[in-house]
Amino acid sequence: MFPPPQIQPLERLQIQDGLLVNAERWQRSHEYHRQRQNIHYQSLNQPGIVCGLGVSLIPAPKNVPSQYNDQRWLQISPGIAIDLVGNPIIVSQPIDFYVAADIRGEQPRLIYIVLSYVDPEALQRQQVKEFEAETFRIDENTTPPEALEVELCRILLQPGLVNLKNPQNVFYPDLNSLDFRYRRIARSRPSHLVRVAHLVTTQPENPHSFANLSYLLQSTAHLTSTLQGDEQIDRLAFPLQDPTSAIAYDLLFTTGNQPITLNSQELTNLKSYLDTGGVLLIESPTDAIDRLDSILELTEQLNTPLEDMRRLDRNHPMRTKPFLFAAFPTLSQKPMQILIAGGIVLVIGELSAAWGLDEKLTLPRETIRTAQELGINILHFAWARRYMTHLQQQTIVTPPKANTPDKPDALTNIFNRL
Repeated sequence: MFPPPQIQPLERLQIQDGLLVNAERWQRSHEYHRQRQNIHYQSLNQPGIVCGLGVSLIPAPKNVPSQYNDQRWLQISPGIAIDLVGNPIIVSQPIDFYVAADIRGEQPRLIYIVLSYVDPEALQRQQVKEFEAETFRIDENTTPPEALEVELCRILLQPGLVNLKNPQNVFYPDLNSLDFRYRRIARSRPSHLVRVAHLVTTQPENPHSFANLSYLLQSTAHLTSTLQGDEQIDRLAFPLQDPTSAIAYDLLFTTGNQPITLNSQELTNLKSYLDTGGVLLIESPTDAIDRLDSILELTEQLNTPLEDMRRLDRNHPMRTKPFLFAAFPTLSQKPMQILIAGGIVLVIGELSAAWGLDEKLTLPRETIRTAQELGINILHFAWARRYMTHLQQQTIVTPPKANTPDKPDALTNIFNRL
C-alpha cells in the first residue's frame, strides 16, 4: 500500500516591505507551493497512470545499427502519470524504446518497462535556460518497479535475443508478449487499509480457504470506496510462537473443524496480539462441537465471554458498516451465526466458502455478494478496532474480569440460538 505524505511543517516566505528577493528565496517560495500540491495528491489519491501511455510494437526505426534492426522496438504514446510523491509525469510526444535485455540461463525472466519523473534541478546542464521543462526517463528493469517508478508494461522474456509480440489474449499473455495487467491507474485513495494474515495449522482445512480470502480482499476495491484490503496475504503459523509476528496485521483468519488448543505461552502471545487491537477471525462448521467447545474455553481463559451478535446493540459496526444487515444470511441451507469475545470473532457457518468461486461454479451471484459484504463488515470492524486502539497511544486498558457462565450451559445456549 502507498504511504501517506511525510509529516513535517511547511515553511512559507513572509512578505513585507523592503523584502530582498534573491534566487534562494524565490526557489523556496515556489517549492512551498509544490509541496502543498504533492501533499494534497498523496493524501487523497494513489499514484499511477492518468491517461494514455500505451505501449505498442513498432518496426525498427530507419538508420539504426544492424544489431538493433529486429522486432524488439516499442513506442510509448503520449500521456500523463503521477508518481508516489505527487509529481506529474508528462510524455508529450511518442517515444521509441528498444528492449535490450538478453536473458541468460534457461528460465524466462520478467522485464519491467517503467516511467519515472526527473527533476530539472537534478540535471547537469552546460547551459542554464530561463525555463527548463520537467522531464522523465523510461527504463527496462529486471526487478519490480521501485517506489517512484510507474509501470507501463512487463514482459516474460525467454533467454536469448528473441523477438517480442503482441499477446493473442490480453488477459493471458504468452511468453515474450506485452503484459498490461499490472499497470496501476491513478485513483482516489481509500481511507482505510486492512491487512490480513492466513493462519496455517497442522490440522486439515478447506484447501480453498486461502483463495477465498484473497477473493474477499480483492472485492473491497469494487464494493466500497473507503476500505481496501491489502492483497498481499501472508501465512502465519498458528498457534502464534512469536507475538511480534502478527503485529502488522489487523486481522488473522483461521478455519477448520478441529479444536483449538493453546498452551500458556501461546495464550499469552494471542492476548498480546489482541491487546494491540488485532482481531482473530475463527470460522467453524455448525456441527464441529469439539471446536466450538475449545473456542468457548479459549475466550473464558481470556476473560472475554462470547456474546451473540443478535443480543448486542443493533447499530454494532459489524452489522452496519459499511453494509447494513438486519439478519445474517443462510448459507448452504444452514443459518449462520456470529459471536464476539473482545477481539475474537467466531463465525459459525460456511461464510468463507462463499467469498470466492466454488469448485463447480454453482454459487448464485446473490450468495457471493452477500457473503462478501458481510466479510467486508468484519474487515472494517478489524480495521476500526485496531485504529482506535492505536489512537490511545498504545495505552492498554484491561477490562474487568467478567462472570462467565459454565461451559456446557453456554455451549448449549449457542446451539439453541442457531
